Amino acid sequence: MSDVIKNNQTSHSIKSKKKWKEKLTPILFIGPHLIFFIIFLAYPTFYGFVISFNNWNFFTDMEFVGLQNYANILWNTDSLYFDYFWSAFQATLTFVVLSVPFLIIVPLFLAIGIHARPFGHNFFRALFYAPSLLSVVTVVLIWIWLLDTNAGIVNYYLGMVGLDNIPWLTRVPWVWVSLVLMTIWWTIGTNMILILAGLGDIPDQLYEAAKIDGANKFKQFIHVTLPGLKGPLAFVLVMTTLASFNVMAQPQLATGGGPGYDTRVLILYIYEVGFTGGNPRAGLAAALSVVLGMILLCISLIQFKLMTKEK
Repeated sequence: MSDVIKNNQTSHSIKSKKKWKEKLTPILFIGPHLIFFIIFLAYPTFYGFVISFNNWNFFTDMEFVGLQNYANILWNTDSLYFDYFWSAFQATLTFVVLSVPFLIIVPLFLAIGIHARPFGHNFFRALFYAPSLLSVVTVVLIWIWLLDTNAGIVNYYLGMVGLDNIPWLTRVPWVWVSLVLMTIWWTIGTNMILILAGLGDIPDQLYEAAKIDGANKFKQFIHVTLPGLKGPLAFVLVMTTLASFNVMAQPQLATGGGPGYDTRVLILYIYEVGFTGGNPRAGLAAALSVVLGMILLCISLIQFKLMTKEK
């Protein structure tokens, strides 16, 4: 009888250990990511939100000012920061409107062309994806070398055919053309790969059925390809829009935010407020970041809702 009891206790102990291990295993996998998430995302986000209600320049104690930083940004028209914020927001919105359509349409048609597997399709896939492996500094330096008004290779060849130099990096609207061109060249490869993956998930039977029904290539694209890519395109659109709203390095390195303040985008303005000058204003910069984060959150939710809406 005692042996049976001992066996039952041993069996219960083994089962308890197994259950304990089963509960611990997911925590061990999640744990490292959770620690990094708390340290490098959750805590900085919370702390930045706290800073946004204070006047602080990194060197003195925080002074609580309530909603004053937000007022100076959003509704206090007498504040200089109000004008600068909306000017930077307009510049950011201009970049988004000019770049995002190209960053969706160009990769889409490149992906469709490569998905058809023409001769050398692997080479072209690698060719279009290669620029995305470069750092943004490298990309901007390449394009500055190409587009410099006086020493750029593009203006050199324009001069050879009798055309005047174009101020690619110093005059509107050419500065926007330059920023959009370098961004497209740099990032279309990533979007192309994502769309290619989506194209691979569309069953060939759908195209065969469309051909039997007499659909030409254009109708197949409208009624088979685009509906099949609804999920991937929604993801690409949201991520591309977020990335475009967070643009900074291209205007900072290529144009310095100029001419004037025409290309001083929001992230660049936040950096200047928070980290440059003799009196950096970390509280105001944090408030600007919170406002930008709320804008991005709203835009992302609206885009994703519209793109995934059932017909």
